[in-house]
Amino acid sequence: MFSHFVRNVNSSFAFGWSSRVGHQTRRCCGPSTDLDQSRILLQLFVDRHFISPGHANVELFKRGVFCSYGPLGTQLRENVLRQWWSSMTGSKEQVFGIKTSISSNVSPDADGGRWGHPRLQQPKDVRMLDPHMFLQRSPKLRSNLIQGAVEQFIPLFELVNKKLPFGMAETGRCFQLSEDGSGCPEEVTQASLIWFCSPRTSSQWLDHWVRQRLRWWRKFALAPSDFSSIDLPQDELEGSVSRGVKILYKFPWGQEPLEILLNRGDGELLQMYKGFRSKLLSRDGRKSIPHVLSITGNIDRGLLAFLFNSLLLHNREAAKQKLQQRKVLKLHPLLAPVKVALGIGRGATTELRQVCEGLLQELKEAKISAWSGYLDTSASTLEQLNSKYDEMGILFNVVVSENTLESGLVQVRSRDTTIKETMHISELNNFFGRYISAADKM
Repeated sequence: MFSHFVRNVNSSFAFGWSSRVGHQTRRCCGPSTDLDQSRILLQLFVDRHFISPGHANVELFKRGVFCSYGPLGTQLRENVLRQWWSSMTGSKEQVFGIKTSISSNVSPDADGGRWGHPRLQQPKDVRMLDPHMFLQRSPKLRSNLIQGAVEQFIPLFELVNKKLPFGMAETGRCFQLSEDGSGCPEEVTQASLIWFCSPRTSSQWLDHWVRQRLRWWRKFALAPSDFSSIDLPQDELEGSVSRGVKILYKFPWGQEPLEILLNRGDGELLQMYKGFRSKLLSRDGRKSIPHVLSITGNIDRGLLAFLFNSLLLHNREAAKQKLQQRKVLKLHPLLAPVKVALGIGRGATTELRQVCEGLLQELKEAKISAWSGYLDTSASTLEQLNSKYDEMGILFNVVVSENTLESGLVQVRSRDTTIKETMHISELNNFFGRYISAADKM
């Protein structure tokens, strides 16, 4: 489409994404306190379409509970889930992806109440049934993804010829009782790995997964030191759990857990498969019953952590020596919900829109998410648009103009460096693709 344009690429952008440089910049920001930054960022989430407006919705999100997401928040959440899934199923360890039911008809006595599922009740059913009978028959909503994996253990154990270790990965909705004491279930998006290994290696495998998970969280962080791990005290361990570790994020209001890793022993397997002990024995030379390790992550809180971690505040002097703050969501290129914004400069509007539409289609085909800023009819200056896109976490702003019609050249501004460069329109897809790939390898 644009092959007739003259090629002229200037590539002086700082290539790739460096969390180390970003971390230093973050510490050099303005004098705002942590709580001030918290309020600024929470309002920013609403203004820039990460979450829906409303005090109650913002509070849900702040607590790490599933809330009403806007278009950018929805895409960011999908990106986080995609990267988590890729890290698990694409690792060198043998991990199978599974999908289990959100509800269970297991009776309360069958699991001893240990799974903690809130119940979903229909008013008409309550009127028709005896209350005690209704509680016995009604499905229970899961509070975690562990039971579903344990239920699938024997089929997958036989699939791998009873050889250890192996794991099961799953993401999905779970329901937990509200912390406000109302007794109402709240929805949480969980990501879970259940790892089965021999008893003699379970401690080493737990250490391995703690290192892997902490490395994963820090990979996407602007300030990696805000992510840490800590062992659970013995008085917080329940049942057959012998050891536990939390991966934490330091929010302005305090540390909150993002993932919990537990060495659960063989208790769940023995409980689930009473009378089938022989089917649980592995073929690793000792014929032992596998130990179960669980990694349970809260994706909603993880999304909140990445957003808080990416906030940059730059003080700058504006007109009449007034101090203004430039807010930037420096999200990792793999997580940024929008990679490129397309805008129009000076020139024939109809022709320039046609160029933008063609470029937008090419970006979609290359699976590079783009924002159609050229459809914005508000009287915003280019500087105002750049500030808006910085707050949305968009990596690059591309402006087409009459120069594009004449020579195929566009202006490309980087979110991270604010440098504006001129390059040929035919080079854009390749440039953006290489930029994102380079960030993935860091």
